[in-house]
Amino acid sequence: MDGSAESRRTGNTPEESERFSGSSALPVTGQANPSRKRLPVRVRFPDAWCVKLTHGLHLAYCTNVHRGRDWAETLANLERHTLAVRRVVSPNQPYAIGLRLSDAASRELAQPTVLRDFRQWLQRHNCYVFTINGFPFGDFHGTRVKEHVAQPDWTTPERLAYTNRLFDLLAELVPEGVEGSVSTVPVSFKQFKLGARGLATARANLWRCVDHQEQLTRRTGKKLHLGLEPEPFGTVENTTEFLTLFAQLEADRPGDLRLQEHLGINYDTCHFALQYESPVEALNRLKKRGVRISKLHLSNALRVHPTREVRSALRAYDDGVYFHQVIERKADGELVRYADLDEALVTPESDGPQFDREWRIHFHIPLHAPETPLFGTTVEHLRGALDVLKQQPRLCTHLEMETYTWEVLPRELKQARVEDMLVSEYRWTLAELAARGIVPS
Repeated sequence: MDGSAESRRTGNTPEESERFSGSSALPVTGQANPSRKRLPVRVRFPDAWCVKLTHGLHLAYCTNVHRGRDWAETLANLERHTLAVRRVVSPNQPYAIGLRLSDAASRELAQPTVLRDFRQWLQRHNCYVFTINGFPFGDFHGTRVKEHVAQPDWTTPERLAYTNRLFDLLAELVPEGVEGSVSTVPVSFKQFKLGARGLATARANLWRCVDHQEQLTRRTGKKLHLGLEPEPFGTVENTTEFLTLFAQLEADRPGDLRLQEHLGINYDTCHFALQYESPVEALNRLKKRGVRISKLHLSNALRVHPTREVRSALRAYDDGVYFHQVIERKADGELVRYADLDEALVTPESDGPQFDREWRIHFHIPLHAPETPLFGTTVEHLRGALDVLKQQPRLCTHLEMETYTWEVLPRELKQARVEDMLVSEYRWTLAELAARGIVPS
C-alpha cells in the first residue's frame, strides 16, 4: 500500500504513519509476571477504534504532561501534541481529552468569547472533554513543583474558587449524557500540619464545592463529581485515611446524600501501589462504603530493592522538580516513609543483597516500561485495578493515563517524542482493556 492510500485509511499523513507505526523505543508489554501471556508488541488503530469504550467508559491521556502556564500555552500544546496523537489513535471517531487547566488558564478560558472559541475548536476537531485535572494550581513544569503542588490547599478560598470555576467550565464543555469529573489535591499535605481547625475549614470548603456542583447539575442537567486524589504524604494518602475523611464529611451534614453524588476519589494506581495496598481490597472497601470512584488514574511507579547499584542508578531520577516520595517495606512488613528520593538515598546501606527490603518510588514512568535487572514497576497494581473493572464495569466510567514526567524522564525511558510515548501508552492500555473484554464501542 502506498503512502497516500495508507493516509486515507488511517486518517494520518504518510509522515505520521511512519512516525508512529512502531518507532517506540520501548516494548509495550512491561511484564512484571513472566507467567502472564505476553500482549502483542504492536496494536493497530483501525478506524473503528476510538476512546469511547463499552459500558460507557471513556479513556484519555492527561494533558498535564504538557506545559500550560496560561490558556494560550495550553491551547498551543493541544494543537501541537494532542491532535497529533488523536490522528493516530482516533482519526475518524470522537476523541476524549483529559484537560489540565492552571488557575490562570481557567480564568482566561472562562471569558465568554474564549470559551465559545474553544467549544468550536472541539467541534471542529471532533474532540470532547469529560475530565479536568485540578490538582496543580500553578506551574507544573520547568520549575520546583514539589510542595507547591498542593498550594493553595482546601483550607483556602482560592482553592475553592479555582475548583468551582473548573466545574463551571466543565458543565459547558462535557457532552450531553456524559458525566464530568475534576480531580483535586488530597485536602493538603501532612507537613503543612493543618490541625483540627484547618481540617474543619477544609471540609467546609469541600461541602461548598458540593453545593456548587449541585446547583450546576440542576441548571444544566450534567452529572458532575469531584475526586480527591490521595498521594504519599498527602493529608489523605491511603484507603483508611480517605474513609476517615469521608465519615467526617458525612458527620458534618448528617443525611445529606449529595456527598455520595458529588464527592469521591480519584484512584491513582501509582499512588495506591506505593501504599502496598491490594487494588481488589481497596476498591471494594471504597465501594462498600458508598464512595464514588470518580476517576481511575492509570499510572505506573518504580519498584526496587535498594542495593548499592540501584541507589547509584536512582540518582538520575532525582530531578529537583517533583516530589518523589519513597515508601520502604521491610521484611517484617513495617513501612518506612521518606518525603523525597534524596532523603531515601542518603540512608545507611544494610549489609547483604537487600532483597528483604523494597522501595516503591513516586515517579510516574510509562505504563509500558519494561522491567530491568535493576528496576521493577508497579504495573501489576494497575492490572489488578483493571481486573476489578472487568468484574465491575460500572465501577468507574472515567479512565485517564497520567504520565506527566516526560520532561524529566531519564534517557533510557524516554522515546523520541512525547507523542510517541502517548501513542505507546494507548496501545498498551487498549490491549490490556481488550484482554478484559472492554473494547471500543
